[in-house]
Amino acid sequence: MLSGGITNLNFKVEVDGAAYVLRMGGAKTGLLGIDRSVEHAASLRAEEIGIGPAVVDFVPSEGWLVARFIDGHAIPPEEMRSPAMMARVAEALRKLHSAAAIPGRFDAHAVVDEYRAEAESRSVEIPEEFAAAHVISERIRVGRGPQPLVPCHNDLLNANFLDDGEIRIVDWEYAGMGDRFFDLANFSVNHEFEVEDDGRLLAAYFGQGREADLAALRLMRFMSDFREAMWGVLQSGISELDFDFKGYASKHFERLERTAAEPEFAGYLSGVG
Repeated sequence: MLSGGITNLNFKVEVDGAAYVLRMGGAKTGLLGIDRSVEHAASLRAEEIGIGPAVVDFVPSEGWLVARFIDGHAIPPEEMRSPAMMARVAEALRKLHSAAAIPGRFDAHAVVDEYRAEAESRSVEIPEEFAAAHVISERIRVGRGPQPLVPCHNDLLNANFLDDGEIRIVDWEYAGMGDRFFDLANFSVNHEFEVEDDGRLLAAYFGQGREADLAALRLMRFMSDFREAMWGVLQSGISELDFDFKGYASKHFERLERTAAEPEFAGYLSGVG
């Protein structure tokens, strides 16, 4: 079994000298907004544009996905900050965000409400931090307004990147049409980027640095942690895996609170209304 996942089971399988990854969805993952048919379609799109593994098979009745095993190496978080690696990742994300549409929709502002409602329906206690975080979420949503929808991964953890000579991104279960700035922010916060790192990321992605883009990314870092926190809250009530989901939620609530307390964040928030 392959390590790294906290929602699914992943196995490396070798057949006739070829290696594959069998991804078996965890229990009740539909409650997390995961649609395995969307994951399959997004995985095919990632393969098509050269940033994902080859998709070999999909078993809709079980939600199982089989892909070619990528003989690549993980990319240490500190290496992600290097100009060369940042340029490569930015190029991969540009390919994704400019690709043809995929099924599914991802809206971080809606997701936190959906997770809360699902958790409450299962008598899961909602942390008191939710209320204040939701006020900020709404300010961001209203202030930024509707955003162009592009294909997004929406779960750009370090473990989901591999380098085999090309940047490959795996695990497309949260993919859908969404806000490119959520993807950029999700990548940023999961690699603990500083403001200066984000400036370099945006310059690599857009070809120039703009204050409005930096503000959008830094605001959506908050939303990335809010999504992760509420994901952990809901998982604490539905998952059968041996994992401290309450601790996971607390960690992300603590980080979003630190983010909201930064003087720069107040300026970004004021700038959107």
